[in-house]
Amino acid sequence: MRIRGFAPATPCWVELASADPARAADFYAGLFGWEPAGDRFKLGGRAAAGLTRARADRPAGWLTYLTEHNLEASITRVREAGGRLLGEPVEGRGGRSALIADPAGALLGLWESAGFTGAQVGGEPGTMTFPELLTDDAEAAARFYGQAFGWLLRDEYGSDGTRGEWITTAHDAMAGLAPSRGGSWWRAAFQVADCAATIQTCRDLGGGVIAGPTDMGFGSYAELLDPWGVPFAVAAPAALPVELSMSFTPTAGMELTFGG
Repeated sequence: MRIRGFAPATPCWVELASADPARAADFYAGLFGWEPAGDRFKLGGRAAAGLTRARADRPAGWLTYLTEHNLEASITRVREAGGRLLGEPVEGRGGRSALIADPAGALLGLWESAGFTGAQVGGEPGTMTFPELLTDDAEAAARFYGQAFGWLLRDEYGSDGTRGEWITTAHDAMAGLAPSRGGSWWRAAFQVADCAATIQTCRDLGGGVIAGPTDMGFGSYAELLDPWGVPFAVAAPAALPVELSMSFTPTAGMELTFGG
């Protein structure tokens, strides 16, 4: 599905920083069917994710970016909420970015578009899906993200009630919350057609599996590692059956009824 833009303060882009970008490009191309194109991965010719070399000011790993129409104003809100700016804003291809950390140390990028709005394709295998904040202090996280970005935390679920989802002020879900195994960090996630098949492909390409596949009710989920130890997740939405019935009456004519 073609994507043309994102609402403010919502995930718009995800970028991998790798110690070996060339080999990382081969791994993710094999896993997701991406087309390596310099500092970007493409899917069907459209930008799906970014790629850069890890460095002192950009640690190895996947980084999720949020859309911001005014980068300086967003940085001010982050600081007022207790977060940190980890470097001065920098010019990128099609916009400006900044790296921030929440009070617990979880990293996020901020993106102010100057032509490039972020991922150009979504809602299909090989595209980014809801990232998750892993933390052991959901209350503190709710205070920070509420003040800095206007997010709300709702719908706790899971057997222990420690999972949930972040929604915008317009009540659109756009990220998840999960308990951490120590510390706080954002985990990037990607949609796939079949979790079990993706796990096997990951292993075949030299990656590893942390957990899964796990049935979440609305689909299956797995936590993976690339060959350099970078964690990420994959999710396969459950297929929702749609029933179609047809009826005809002389007064109303033909009627189609959808049910699921």
